[in-house]
Amino acid sequence: MAKKVLIIAGDAVEALEIFYPYYRLREEGFEVDVAAPSKKELRTVVHDFEPGWETYSEKPGYLFRWVTKTLAEVKPEEYDGLVIPGGRMPEYVRVVASEDVKRIVRHFFERNKPVAAICHAPQILAAAGVVKGRKMTSYIAVRPEVENNGGIWVDQEVVVDGNLVTARAWPDNPAWMREFIKLLKSK
Repeated sequence: MAKKVLIIAGDAVEALEIFYPYYRLREEGFEVDVAAPSKKELRTVVHDFEPGWETYSEKPGYLFRWVTKTLAEVKPEEYDGLVIPGGRMPEYVRVVASEDVKRIVRHFFERNKPVAAICHAPQILAAAGVVKGRKMTSYIAVRPEVENNGGIWVDQEVVVDGNLVTARAWPDNPAWMREFIKLLKSK
């Protein structure tokens, strides 16, 4: 039986941080469900690093059409792993679907199941109260949130701390998914 992975998503999810793991995990033979606050086509965003900008720029991305359920419908016990992409989605989803997101994320940490988080995704981890004592990375703008919630922030391509695999942003996708898939296969 194929392992099942859940991806938490919502509007303003970073395009490369949802499409890459979605296809990469399916290519590896895993079943993948995507859950969002509502079951609809998601509007992704493209964050890029451009000369002259001191932070990232944002442009509209592709529509993501494969949301299979709402966050309220998720039964986390049915999944072997969790992926949380970044973009602006985490700041929104942690508020609009707060109780569902906390319930889902806490399940994975309480049962030591693999979790992959990238970019702004540690905002969701912080909201769920699972950052304290964890070594992780994220997009630099999320560093204060990680540290203010007791996490140990490091600036490197990918960080593996127990069941948690984190990366800074979409340029780190290959290392991020490589380590997450290794973890999934070892469980």
